[in-house]
Amino acid sequence: MDSASFFPNIIAAISVFLLLLISHTPCEAQLSTTFYSNTCPNALTTIRTSIRQAVSRERRMAGSLIRLHFHDCFVQGCDASILLDETPSIQSEKTAFPNTNSARGYEVIEAAKREVEKICPGVVSCADIVTLAARDASAAVGGPSWNVNLGRRDSTTASRSVANTDLPSPFSDLSTLISTFANKGLSARDMVALSGSHTIGQSQCFLFRNRIYSNGTDIDAGFASTRRRKCPSNSGDSNLAALDLVTPNSFDNNYFKNLMQRKGLLQSDQVLFSGGSTDSIVTEYSRNPRTFLSDFGNSMIKMGDIEPLTGQNGIIRRICSAIN
Repeated sequence: MDSASFFPNIIAAISVFLLLLISHTPCEAQLSTTFYSNTCPNALTTIRTSIRQAVSRERRMAGSLIRLHFHDCFVQGCDASILLDETPSIQSEKTAFPNTNSARGYEVIEAAKREVEKICPGVVSCADIVTLAARDASAAVGGPSWNVNLGRRDSTTASRSVANTDLPSPFSDLSTLISTFANKGLSARDMVALSGSHTIGQSQCFLFRNRIYSNGTDIDAGFASTRRRKCPSNSGDSNLAALDLVTPNSFDNNYFKNLMQRKGLLQSDQVLFSGGSTDSIVTEYSRNPRTFLSDFGNSMIKMGDIEPLTGQNGIIRRICSAIN
């Protein structure tokens, strides 16, 4: 090839490469805090009102809505796949082991969706409502608020199998938790901050029974004794206990103080302060509530940006539990 044809060909190749690069930039760049400003300007206030009403009826719902968002984003990205019911072609994530008889708040999201559909039919996605609901639930119980990136679209599929493999277990050790979050682009610090949502909410007896009957060195004996009263060794699987014994209905940093006293309810809580690499983060959050609240908001933003469907991908569901 002579030089006269070589350079134009190189320039053309570079141009094609740049076009491909632009077309494959991460889709979260297309999300925007002002996405509905023109198409549905009252969407956010409508959703916030609906979520606050739900939390005022049952304060525990705040923790459930934050967890629902987390369990959505860790499976196929933040696409509302967790809301889809079982059909001949969809294996619902609702029946995955981490979610069955456990994940809650589906009806709260549907209620918010109905209210938004009244003012802007077919505009606001269920995925965005789940994301906004987590923020509004946090704020409703005294936790942080943050600016939510919007513009996600809803999936037409779900994956029970991925829900069973990618959602962290309450029995996980520290290295497993760190790698599970790293696989989603979240750091160990993000993981500890997000675990701080256990400052509210409750857990079922069968998820912490082994821990409170273990007589281990990583659990306070008095705390274990207290928890055994409502969690018998061989019955009461679904009996509930607050994840934060001290202030179970307030979003604060007592969760981290509890861990330092060996009073984490779940194994996956206590491993965050067990002589490992995250001890220093737990200590920092226990001493600096503002740092925790700020980091929690930032980590929620990062989690909400995991693999969203945007542009022409996905759909806007009319009802969150079903494909249109």
